Amino acid sequence: MDAFCGIDWAEDHHDIALADRDGGLLARLRVSDDAAGLARLMELLAEHGDSAEDPIPVAIETPRGLLAACLRATRRVYPVNPMAVARYRDRHSVAGRKSDHGDAVVLANILRTDLHAHRPLPADSELAQAIAVLARAQQDAVWDRVAAHNKLRSHLREYYPGFLAAFASAKGGIMRPEARAVLAAAPTPADAAKLTLAQLRGLLKKAGRSRGIDAEAQRLRDALRQKQMRQLPLVEQAMGRQSRALLRQLDAACQNADDLEGAAIESFSQHPDAGIITSFPGIGALTGARVLAEIGDDRSRFNDARGLKAYAGAAPITRASGKTRSVTRRHVKNNRLAAAGYIWAFSALTASPGARAHYDRRRDAGDRHAAAERNLFGRLLGCLHHCLATSQHYDEATAFSSHPAIPAAA
Repeated sequence: MDAFCGIDWAEDHHDIALADRDGGLLARLRVSDDAAGLARLMELLAEHGDSAEDPIPVAIETPRGLLAACLRATRRVYPVNPMAVARYRDRHSVAGRKSDHGDAVVLANILRTDLHAHRPLPADSELAQAIAVLARAQQDAVWDRVAAHNKLRSHLREYYPGFLAAFASAKGGIMRPEARAVLAAAPTPADAAKLTLAQLRGLLKKAGRSRGIDAEAQRLRDALRQKQMRQLPLVEQAMGRQSRALLRQLDAACQNADDLEGAAIESFSQHPDAGIITSFPGIGALTGARVLAEIGDDRSRFNDARGLKAYAGAAPITRASGKTRSVTRRHVKNNRLAAAGYIWAFSALTASPGARAHYDRRRDAGDRHAAAERNLFGRLLGCLHHCLATSQHYDEATAFSSHPAIPAAA
């Protein structure tokens, strides 16, 4: 390669630097963040030998945005962590000097000297990229839902413990549609005490309940009229208004999570890898969409299963210095994939005898629950990497046919 491009990204403009193989500056340019700026960048690259057969590689600090997406379609784009850029910057100057143009030059030189040490953005298909958008948005909505639920529950404990007790044994608690319907109609203990059986039956039907309505309405009326500690009347009313505001946030989060779940599953079911991924025990369509969103469908992205396990945080990391050596869990990882892996491995314990036996052996060897489950996740990831590479479905007998010696707990 005769030229390397570095782009220092900003919200409304980008600084471009081109360096030759000896580190000399070939060109510098500032372009706007629009179609005209992209066209000017492509002209600059073409002036220095860029072609479809031999495109100039580009280093940029962010892997997202329209600029990265447009460049990704025609060439290899290398996202470089800003913290890594800061370390490279110190190689050339210890004075602490920094500028947008200087960072662009540093990015270009990173590719010139250490291209082999950096990984380009994967060449995922359009469908895989769409699944990634939907699955990550759904995961964010679930996290938002949990946060909204926790805020509302914490607030209700301050003045309305009877409502929490009424739905304590129900699956989902106050996130259930009928719980949210009752709270919207009666946001204070005083309002709840006035609800009649007919009103409660109407609220349950409105929330979608179709069975045991009369018995549930009677149970709720008795539970909501239980004696409990109360705030002062005006304070209670004010806290009820706050509950309604928090409830609207929870309703929106629940609706977003449900809508995005359906969209993610629908897109995932159209992908060729969906059948292979969901053939594994403990992994459904939604978890499968989350896994595919993070690993993509570019087969060249991970050379072996070890790289995939490290990316997911399922492989331990060793630190050795002199006579000191420690094996610990990996903190730098894809947190979204690790979260999906926890659900996958936990579900596999009841869906796969081999997975359960593997987990039990790890526990018997001294691993705690999290470490044993992380090890099981790594084992399943290794099987998934093989199945995707060979286009075959999961086979229980092959996946857990042998039981190698268990290393020290990680």
